[in-house]
Amino acid sequence: MRRFFSSSLFVRFLLSAALLACSACFTCAAPATLPAGMEIPPAAMAGLDKLYAGNPDGALEEFRALEQAQPDHPLGYMLEGEARWWNIFCSTAEFKFGMVEIWRRPKLHEDQAYFDVAQKVIALAEARLARGESAEMHFYSAMGESLAARLYGLRLERGNAARSGVRAREHFLRALALEPNFADADLGIGLYNYYVDTLSAMARILRFFMGIPGGNKEEGIRQLRRAMTEGTLARVEARFYLARDLRLYDRDYERALVVLAPLNEQYPANPFFALYRGDLLAKLARKEQAAVWYRKAAALDPRNPEWRRKTHELAAAALAALGPEYALSAPASH
Repeated sequence: MRRFFSSSLFVRFLLSAALLACSACFTCAAPATLPAGMEIPPAAMAGLDKLYAGNPDGALEEFRALEQAQPDHPLGYMLEGEARWWNIFCSTAEFKFGMVEIWRRPKLHEDQAYFDVAQKVIALAEARLARGESAEMHFYSAMGESLAARLYGLRLERGNAARSGVRAREHFLRALALEPNFADADLGIGLYNYYVDTLSAMARILRFFMGIPGGNKEEGIRQLRRAMTEGTLARVEARFYLARDLRLYDRDYERALVVLAPLNEQYPANPFFALYRGDLLAKLARKEQAAVWYRKAAALDPRNPEWRRKTHELAAAALAALGPEYALSAPASH
């Protein structure tokens, strides 16, 4: 397992943009750090609530309505990409090494629709940047690059992922240069810094030859925490990925649990948040508590049939790993 983590860290860096792209995709407190003129329509926030409550289909309806209302604005398409990503996350997730995680995805023809949406975000943002520079459009351009990069990374397309990830970083940095208090963009840089500084020695050599800028893990964590506390769109997302990375890379399960717990309260119908909490409790040898959260996930009834099927499958595998006495009974038919 240790060899697996070492060999996969470079791919995880390439997948870092997968995490960056999520930075505009959770509801949160009243706007305080958005750039002047940047507005998030109520329909966008309503769609995000549906998405992270485990209803991606309902979210997509909201996002596509937003696209129709603002066809030349990147926001609706970016959010559609986010909903598509969570469907990819669901279909790709496995229970392996004692945790639910996305490890690798084959190249599938159906992925082209996702890449098309990512490119649409980039094209619309770049068109607006050509008419006048703004932190908002640099942010959206970074989001589009990140949408593409994370799926490239998951498919082990290292070169494509690295190029998109570096372009995303450049746009995030420019957004922060224009609006230093734009904490949502700070999340993107924080994740980049965390991942690049977490690379194995061999991956660092590859990073050098590919010309990928360096990072600083502690600075990345500081930036993630800033996004958690000061961000407008990124507060919940920053919390989720900080918890995820503390679990996957630092193996600091106790701290990850503290970071994750508020998400279980805010989105109790999200099966992946519940499964992640079960994973952390299992890693801490709290089997009874872990079983409770795995069973909570299995008992959820997402409207999307694939989410429902996959949640039950993952929960069953996780419970079986705890021991035969925790085995889950067969799912009820729908």
